[in-house]
Amino acid sequence: MASFFDTAIPRKSGIVDERFTRTDTGVPLPSVVEISESGTCNRKCAFCPRSAPDYPDIKEFVDPALIGKLAGQLGDVGFRGIFLFSGFVEPMIDKNIYDLVAIVRRALVHGRVEMVTNGDPLDDDRLRRLFDSGLSTLLISVYDGPDDAARFEAMCRRAGLRPDQYVIRHRYLPAEEDFGITLSNRAGMMDNAEHRLPSLAEPLHRACHYPHYTFFMDYQGDVLLCPHDWGKRLVVGNMQMQDFWDIWTGPAMSAARRRLVRGDRAFGPCTVCDVKGDLMGRQHADAWNALDGRLVKDGT
Repeated sequence: MASFFDTAIPRKSGIVDERFTRTDTGVPLPSVVEISESGTCNRKCAFCPRSAPDYPDIKEFVDPALIGKLAGQLGDVGFRGIFLFSGFVEPMIDKNIYDLVAIVRRALVHGRVEMVTNGDPLDDDRLRRLFDSGLSTLLISVYDGPDDAARFEAMCRRAGLRPDQYVIRHRYLPAEEDFGITLSNRAGMMDNAEHRLPSLAEPLHRACHYPHYTFFMDYQGDVLLCPHDWGKRLVVGNMQMQDFWDIWTGPAMSAARRRLVRGDRAFGPCTVCDVKGDLMGRQHADAWNALDGRLVKDGT
């Protein structure tokens, strides 16, 4: 049986390509900056590492000043992609979430501010407040069935949202249909989950473009190579102690990009990961390759 293909992927892929930007020196900027702004979630879905009995639930939240620092530095380099509140958490249980959206919107006038939510904390007032704060698009992952999907659809229409301002994601399909998700083993973090997806015994020989177009930061300021690294096995920097530019162009991400674009996943956590990481971001990968070639030619 073919695995499920999320219909939201073409949408995101189109934005990733359309928002492709380089600096004056030719360095590609990310099209997606994703924030995992706490250590907690209100659900433990079967297809999520949080369903494993030993996965930590930490009720700590990001410092708004850290979001301000990252958003401000992104604005300084001309970022115009998606600033996404998502990650390993439920963003709507953060009491500061509206302020965080507003901070990002003020700093990134030409960017998109998006959020993924399971919808549990949503009501009409909270939905309107998100968009009043500056949200561009809300992606609602519906886990409890088609009736809930219809309820969220009606809520968005009552709020007067345009079709491009919300996406209803149907995540209540049976396991035989991959729950309505393009599943991965989350870089080896699904070994003990309720719906087990084992770590690979041998590295997958397939290109991955995630670090070419994505910058991922958690609530502690740790920057991970990839949003699939739920175990935080490869931390490439920390925004509390470093700057965006130094991490984005630094040796850890640069080395990973060179290997992953060739399909070389023989380093942790990529060695056990089964994610289809080449579904988008090819334009960014090609640009990084061209830049690397120029640097080698110039001897820099």
